Amino acid sequence: MKNRFTLLLTALMLCFTLQLNAQNKNAKPFVIPELREWTGATGEFTINKGTKVLHDADLAAVAAQFACDYKKMTGTSLKTKKGNSGKGDIILTIANNEKLGNEGYTINIGENVEITATTPRGAMWATRTLLQIAEQNVGALPKGNIIDYPDYEMRSFMLDCGRKFIPISFLHEYVDFMAYYKMNTFHIHLNDNAFKQYFGHDWAKTPSGFRLESDFFPGLASRDGYYTKEEFIELQKHAERVGVEIIPEFDVPAHSLAFVHYRPELGSKEYGLDHLDLFNPATYTFIDSLFMEYLGGEEPVFRGPRFHVGTDEYSNRDTAVVEKFRYLTDHCIRETEKYGKQACVWGALTHAKGKTPVKVDNVLMYEWYNGYADPTDMINLGYDVISIPDGWTYIVPAAGYYYDYLNCNMLYNNWTPANIGNQTFAEKHPQIKGGSFAVWNDHAGNGISAKDIHYRVYPAMQTMAVKMWTGSKPTVPFDEFNQSRLALSDAPGLNIAGRFSGEKRTILEVANVAAGANLVKKTGIREIGFDYSVSFDIEYKKEQNGTVLFESRDAVFYVADPVQGKIGFSRDGYINTFNYSFYPGEKAQVTISGNEKETKLFVNGKLIETLDKQTIYHNEGGKDKMYYVRTLVFPLEKAGNFSSKVSNLKVTNHSK
Repeated sequence: MKNRFTLLLTALMLCFTLQLNAQNKNAKPFVIPELREWTGATGEFTINKGTKVLHDADLAAVAAQFACDYKKMTGTSLKTKKGNSGKGDIILTIANNEKLGNEGYTINIGENVEITATTPRGAMWATRTLLQIAEQNVGALPKGNIIDYPDYEMRSFMLDCGRKFIPISFLHEYVDFMAYYKMNTFHIHLNDNAFKQYFGHDWAKTPSGFRLESDFFPGLASRDGYYTKEEFIELQKHAERVGVEIIPEFDVPAHSLAFVHYRPELGSKEYGLDHLDLFNPATYTFIDSLFMEYLGGEEPVFRGPRFHVGTDEYSNRDTAVVEKFRYLTDHCIRETEKYGKQACVWGALTHAKGKTPVKVDNVLMYEWYNGYADPTDMINLGYDVISIPDGWTYIVPAAGYYYDYLNCNMLYNNWTPANIGNQTFAEKHPQIKGGSFAVWNDHAGNGISAKDIHYRVYPAMQTMAVKMWTGSKPTVPFDEFNQSRLALSDAPGLNIAGRFSGEKRTILEVANVAAGANLVKKTGIREIGFDYSVSFDIEYKKEQNGTVLFESRDAVFYVADPVQGKIGFSRDGYINTFNYSFYPGEKAQVTISGNEKETKLFVNGKLIETLDKQTIYHNEGGKDKMYYVRTLVFPLEKAGNFSSKVSNLKVTNHSK
């Protein structure tokens, strides 16, 4: 009887222990995109200064990047080396595993952290997962096992740099930003033009942009901003190091006013000067030379395996122009292939339906609007496609159409690349190579800054990363995802928009601000993003127009603006001023507050002016209107060379 009781008690205790262990197993860690498979264990692995990063010969660069990023994020240096591991190491290994594909990986977090991937890119994504977990847990990793791989091989973002020049520094930051969320394709739209109705219906006055230095065509590069060939090559090399492919785009034969401004004889008098003349042989000579300059040679400017040739939104007014458009599309595809690259095109062959053959095999079509290219028809023809439906995935900042901010809730719950407009295909359809979302800067001159763009892209990037990796079945409810995502930065050491999430708190206080002081060296804060207030006391001495109070790489705040001597700011080539200037000898308490919609100036507690979104009408009837944005991510990198006395600087974050 005693033995039976002992056995029963032992069995009950074992059952209780097993149940307790099951309850104590680590929950699935939150990362973006969501992990596909997680098996929790108990306990934690802590990364510390004694942790070594061991790697195969093929993964030395990945290990070095991980160590570099971990130091940026935490300040802790990790040693990387080849060799045998001991307890408490992070180990990166290449091994074949068909289930993982080209980008998948496994991570076993136990006494060591063991990463296995089939390619260096897969190993890179594994390190992004570790960094995201560590960012939320101060270097502690929950023990368990991860198996992770994407549903779609191309996970893309497109940025229109043609209508708005985006600094090369911002593009470099976006490479790291995208890599942190395993977004592997950065599509850069390098030429375009504004709409003529906002510029007196005059093509000559309508802004256009071509954003690359050209030796073949001196003077083609835009005077308001362009990238040297060396800069663009270095950008691509940076992207390659972190697993991101850059797809450059020259958009022809529409959206091509920059080329017509350079060579007026190339413009179409019948269909508009933003259309190249398809019946002029010089058009083809020009395009061929342009492609040769950037795709040709032993070390071409465009290094990647793909090049986007545009080919969208041309007139289909008559049969002759449709057939010529189809001919040029085929011509551009074949010219691209001459240089060993895959051609990408915007879908247009339903809009331009005709008899002239257009190459299908090994051509990647971007499906943006079903009326221009019916997805079912294009897939049946044999095209591989990228899903980028305008009604779901287009951001056009402050335009009043498409999205100013993507509907992330709708996308998270209802969209994957299998949804193209109003058509839905099977998940992981072999011809749907992936998805994308885009920022189109249609309204040139509307005051939008690169920071404003990022404020829109940050939640969209996180959401779309989930939907193109994990696909149709995220297990985290959107509301929980939308709250948890705020704990993750743009990338290790990267805060593009000066975001400080959390409750209202003081970010910076300086008793006396010396002229020329390096504030970022003292505080580590380069700028404060939306929603903020910046206050200070000033004893004003007469200053020259253009005197700077605070500045950063991307913005300047003036105590006396360059034109009228008023309080104001400049960023991205735009100057905005408040209707207030100081008297010599005036003492005042000043507060500037800013969010994603407006910038306000208070003096001695009184609201002086709100710089919010303006509506600008371009004709008497008010049909052609543009919204002009006057926001500011406040610069705090350096104090200017002012004569006034500035004290009691206080910077407060109000964002949630």
